[in-house]
Amino acid sequence: MEGGKYLLHCFLLALLTTKAASHLFQSNANANRKSYIVYMGDRLKDGASTALLHGSMVQDVFGSESKTVLYSYKKSFNGFVVDLTEEEAQKMAGMKGVVSVFPNEKRKLHTTRSWDFMGFSQQVERATMESDVIIGVLDTGIWPESLSFDDKGLGPPPSKWKGSCQFQPQDNFTCNNKIIGAKYYRSDGLFLPDEFESPRDSDGHGTHTASTAAGNLVDGASLYGFGSGTARGGVPSARIAVYKICWSDGCQDADILAGFDDAISDGVDIISISVEGGRTRDYLEHAIDVASFHAMKNGILTVISAGNDGPGRSTISNFSPWSLSVAASTIDRKFSTKVQLGNNKIYEGVSINTFDLKNKTYPMIYGGDAANTTSTSTTSSRFCFPNSLDKNLVKGKIVLCDTILANGIGALLAGAAGTVARDQDSYIDYSSLFPLPASCFNLVDGRNIFEYVNSTSAPTATIFRSSEVNDSLAPYIISFSSRGPNPITPEIIKPDISAPGVHILAAWSSISPVSEIPGDNRFVTFNIISGTSMSCPHVSGAAAYVKSFHPTWSPAAIQSALMTTAAPMSSGINMEAEFAYGSGHLNPLKAANPGLVYDANETDYINFLCGQGYSTRLIQLLSKDNSTCPEDTNGTVSELNYPSFGLSTSPLKSFSRTFKRTVTNVGSPTAVYRANLRFPTGTLKIMVNPDVLSFTSVGQKLSFEVIVEATIMDKAMVSGALVWDDGEHKVRSPIVVFI
Repeated sequence: MEGGKYLLHCFLLALLTTKAASHLFQSNANANRKSYIVYMGDRLKDGASTALLHGSMVQDVFGSESKTVLYSYKKSFNGFVVDLTEEEAQKMAGMKGVVSVFPNEKRKLHTTRSWDFMGFSQQVERATMESDVIIGVLDTGIWPESLSFDDKGLGPPPSKWKGSCQFQPQDNFTCNNKIIGAKYYRSDGLFLPDEFESPRDSDGHGTHTASTAAGNLVDGASLYGFGSGTARGGVPSARIAVYKICWSDGCQDADILAGFDDAISDGVDIISISVEGGRTRDYLEHAIDVASFHAMKNGILTVISAGNDGPGRSTISNFSPWSLSVAASTIDRKFSTKVQLGNNKIYEGVSINTFDLKNKTYPMIYGGDAANTTSTSTTSSRFCFPNSLDKNLVKGKIVLCDTILANGIGALLAGAAGTVARDQDSYIDYSSLFPLPASCFNLVDGRNIFEYVNSTSAPTATIFRSSEVNDSLAPYIISFSSRGPNPITPEIIKPDISAPGVHILAAWSSISPVSEIPGDNRFVTFNIISGTSMSCPHVSGAAAYVKSFHPTWSPAAIQSALMTTAAPMSSGINMEAEFAYGSGHLNPLKAANPGLVYDANETDYINFLCGQGYSTRLIQLLSKDNSTCPEDTNGTVSELNYPSFGLSTSPLKSFSRTFKRTVTNVGSPTAVYRANLRFPTGTLKIMVNPDVLSFTSVGQKLSFEVIVEATIMDKAMVSGALVWDDGEHKVRSPIVVFI
């Protein structure tokens, strides 16, 4: 009996140990799991069976273990989101019907004067259909009370609209005839305390981009007097549909896809998204590329920011040929902020400083001499990072810092009266907002200020309010704007176009501080910020303007109209040339009447993907038909009917490349276009055949070839343009040859 008890104890101990080990194993497995997107191509006709399919696939992977599908995409394309280990993700990728499986990554978010600067005044001709155009804005939400979204004079939403408004009584969010739809997405369900569980914008970014694209006219808009004038979007009568996919900690791929899924189904005409795309080397593992492909299939052009990681080569993060990638250029407005030292010397730096110290001088200290020794070192304190400064030494003083990257947060937390930054790493060719009086300097002036502080027993300084000055060199590409070439397909020239993205005044969330930094007690209804996030909605607005005149045009036709009418930019100012500015600077007025367009459809992009090495199996999942890749797909990049021409080659090697293109006449019924080549002499041999195109009707298509040859390519890059000219229209396409 005692022996029996012993055996029973052993059995129970073994059972408990086994269960504990099982729970530990399961806990470790769950710890190793992360959110993945399982992309399955085009949508199934039956949404209910789609959800069942997704559940069945998860069951096949996990067996008896219960696992929840976080999202099912079934309105516009097919896919779902689920937590997987790396091994489970590999197993899922091998299942029938799966195109790709990729991690649910978190992405970053990438005016009164800007539209006038492009020659697009308030008095331009407007189409009667403008109020039928719907721009879907995928961003941080919207502040509906802003005057930019007043719906006075607008009738009910167009009949094609199928979307809805997620009304939230707890924060009084409602839609109107301007904001006709609004939804929000958070796949992990984790909301921070200061965020709205609604489409309302607590950040300001989404409100800014939406009003830039389609905001109403608001007279007397400014940021404390800066940028004063009438704020307006490109299409003030167009409707806005809001898809809140971004939060204070970023934008998850799962939410981006959910926003696209709804936007496409809801019936938007243009999608505007100012979000980082990532560094993937596969179009079908890039959430925005996948989603924008399905938008294109449904007749919707996706306009997207190029990224803010410039000026390095191939830093662009959004680059698919079926979307329009936008670089950031300057307008003729910039801001400077002077600092006067105790020795009466005045140095002119950059910032947007709305604070007025009324010429009062303050003691000055170098951050490296004010280290918070309890938590940091002088190495950290010289950069003025948060909690690196000793409050007792810094409070009430102007602190000199060795970088602008701290954004003034460390100085603010330490109680400083202001901050002066000198920076040898970052570019300071644009002005930023800080939560306290601030100015930023280049290495030369920064060294002079540093020497003054370190050679004076009681250094002092004052920071003046900023001055708004004219920038006569504008437009040029700003340093932060991401550059090409396209990291997957270099011959597809990216970015496509540039637009104003620097010092843009637009509507703002009334609860977000001016500098977006907690502790900044300035709250406004309009703000001035910079980024390719700001250039993107300018092009979105222009695309909607073109759409209002030509409602039946394809996304590729609208993209072509915007690119081929863009104003040429100077490679003397922009050393990366087309890899900085694409086809040139946006010209919305000319884009509505381009003369010719380079059109393309789903089949063209499918053939392009075949040429990129994608299999017939994947292609058929994308298109849900019996499409097969042609046997010869080597020339599909040069044969894609794209509005620009790119050719990569090896150094000191002769080459010859033939590009095939087709243009559609959308101008005068009877027109004769002649080819003009604008290229540096003696660099390349270029022929156009035929070099005259004679049209006899609107909608007629004519084809031609461009042959590029060279014996030796001894330069890293040579570029020029082909211009088709009928005396009224100049249809310009860049030609770029690069090593």
